[in-house]
Amino acid sequence: MELLVRGARELGLELTPAQVATFQVYYEELLLWNQRHNLTAITDLAEVQVKHFLDSLTCLQAMPAQRSPEQSTCRLAFGGSVLDIGSGAGFPGLPLKIVCPEMPLTLLDSVAKKTGFLRHIVGRLRLEGVEIVTARAEEAAHDPRHRARYAVALSRAVAELPTLVEYALPFCQVGGMFIAQKSAGSEAEIGQASRAIELLGGVLREARPITVPGLEEPRLLVIVDKVQPTPAHYPRRPGMPSKRPILPKSGLGIEPGSSQNKGQVDD
Repeated sequence: MELLVRGARELGLELTPAQVATFQVYYEELLLWNQRHNLTAITDLAEVQVKHFLDSLTCLQAMPAQRSPEQSTCRLAFGGSVLDIGSGAGFPGLPLKIVCPEMPLTLLDSVAKKTGFLRHIVGRLRLEGVEIVTARAEEAAHDPRHRARYAVALSRAVAELPTLVEYALPFCQVGGMFIAQKSAGSEAEIGQASRAIELLGGVLREARPITVPGLEEPRLLVIVDKVQPTPAHYPRRPGMPSKRPILPKSGLGIEPGSSQNKGQVDD
């Protein structure tokens, strides 16, 4: 795990031997489960350290956190929970949990085989304060147990940004934030998401260029602040946010002035 240790140091984290051992077990269990369940196409040790573990840890650059004196752990500087939408094999949520052990975390994925792995690995790593939910984001966001309950919602490139915004902002409490991990060159997506951000109660704070240690390609953290409640009928029914994303007037999908923007749900 030398790449992980060195890269974490570049990100301002000094991993402890126990944390490194936890990441090692995570990697080994991921390989074992991947043989049966095809959780990830990235299995090479070096690539997992960079593209899964370190890439996940870059989210801390957008999250208000206080480091321990030895820089080995983080305590998030807010009282709410964190939601990882479309968590898959646990990225970015679980690497963040390993270095922020006090962070309340919910992992959401609609695929049972993936949440099965998540339950296994959370137990195997002895992580406390982790909830795992098998559900579609469009449905879970209407559940009172999850709607407007999270200080931070995270997602790593599971969909185009206009769709992600409709998935994520309903989960965020007012005063919270949504962080989307995107590849560089996603500026067009950001422009296309402007109407969805406004309609669902958000304000774009910034698209922050970041460097993942060991990765040549630059990345972006798109940070959206939740400033007002999301209208009750969002997100729309399963499949609609991706089939008919909320786009500016010049784009396809839901346009300003349509029935969707007058409080009517488009089925």
